[in-house]
Amino acid sequence: MSVSYLSVDGQRVAYEVTGDGPLVVCVPGMGDVRQVFRNTAPALAAAGYRVAVMDLRGHGDSDTAFAEYGDPASARDLLALVEHLGGPAVVLGSSMGAAAAVLAAAERPAAVTAFVLLGPFVRGGPSKLLQAVTRVALARPWGPAFWRSYYRKFYPGRPPADLAAHIDRIGRAQARPGAWKAFIRTVFAGHAEAAAVVDRVRGVPTLVVMGEKDPDWKDPVAEGNWVAEALGGELLRVPDAGHYPMAEYPETVNPAVVAFVGKVTSRA
Repeated sequence: MSVSYLSVDGQRVAYEVTGDGPLVVCVPGMGDVRQVFRNTAPALAAAGYRVAVMDLRGHGDSDTAFAEYGDPASARDLLALVEHLGGPAVVLGSSMGAAAAVLAAAERPAAVTAFVLLGPFVRGGPSKLLQAVTRVALARPWGPAFWRSYYRKFYPGRPPADLAAHIDRIGRAQARPGAWKAFIRTVFAGHAEAAAVVDRVRGVPTLVVMGEKDPDWKDPVAEGNWVAEALGGELLRVPDAGHYPMAEYPETVNPAVVAFVGKVTSRA
């Protein structure tokens, strides 16, 4: 895949496309890059789908001087990409990418056929105490090194063999001028907007994929159940997986995702 750019709000959002067929758009989470779907996108493309993987604002190869960051901005970028590529689309949202998917479907229901939400954040946000602690931990000059070290904790089960290379890729992206500031603004954005519209998108076909050892929640299974029930969807629990089950256990996640996308696009 080669990187392309879509102009939104005077800046560029980076994306790549592979395969042919019904459209699937993959949205990564905060502090990550589109290559987090490096195992997922090829599986979907091989199954007969056109798969677009995008970077969030200020992340990966996307520009770093946007005026706004967070879930509503990500949702606008997602909708712009779906329109540009000739949607509608099934949307895969990882982490806060799930909130973008929910907001996009609420804003433009005809653009989003279904959701696959992986380790999803669709409600809540950091407490004031956690914000203060995080702000110190991510402050320069030690912040970038802290994030690269902390990121490894998201893979408690079977870290992929190329995890170090993926973390290096994240580090290079965050070293670009303006990228670290953009990341910090994204960290503290919260998910109140997505939580407010969850009931409006209930009934959109949804597959929630949750690692049973996801460190972002005290009880990840309970959070996965809540999201699935709130949206009227189904839950795939991945034992031993952390925040990125599709990267740790692709042999479990890929078949489930391909089968679900096939069902909602009438290709099963």
